[in-house]
Amino acid sequence: MTAPQATKEDPMVLEISLGDVKGLIGQEVGLSRWFTVDQSMIDTFADATLDHQFIHTDPERARNETPFGGTIAHGFLTLSLLSAMNYDCAPRIREQTMGINFGFDKVRFMAPVKSGAKVRGRFVLKDARFRGAELLAINYAVTVEIEGERKPALSAEWITLVQFAAADRPETV
Repeated sequence: MTAPQATKEDPMVLEISLGDVKGLIGQEVGLSRWFTVDQSMIDTFADATLDHQFIHTDPERARNETPFGGTIAHGFLTLSLLSAMNYDCAPRIREQTMGINFGFDKVRFMAPVKSGAKVRGRFVLKDARFRGAELLAINYAVTVEIEGERKPALSAEWITLVQFAAADRPETV
């Protein structure tokens, strides 16, 4: 395995080669910074998804009529932040030309994210397998933590596809 290096874009994010991926299976490969989920973000997401349920968009009613003490983020908003969290901390693969979101094998929303809370993503590389000559499927076990809370907001098994030139493919991953 070649020594990981910091990327030019972000000195805190490691850059690795395709050949390094196998050695990282089973390891935590990233812990993102904290992201604040404020009411403005929640309202913007509600507008984009047409989900204006009062538990998300009406602070007074949510305070008076729910056990949450105020509004909470949509579970899908929290899930959608995984892309930003991953980009914030997961190693970059030198040979990668594009990344594609392939999907999830499992998603569980475990605790509500209250308006104003901070969340971060923790990524463990579960598996990596070639899917054809130019694609590597990467499976992450990911947890979204809520600052100051014992229970995470969500846990998921997330699959992304890394595209690279066939000529860059190592013998094994």
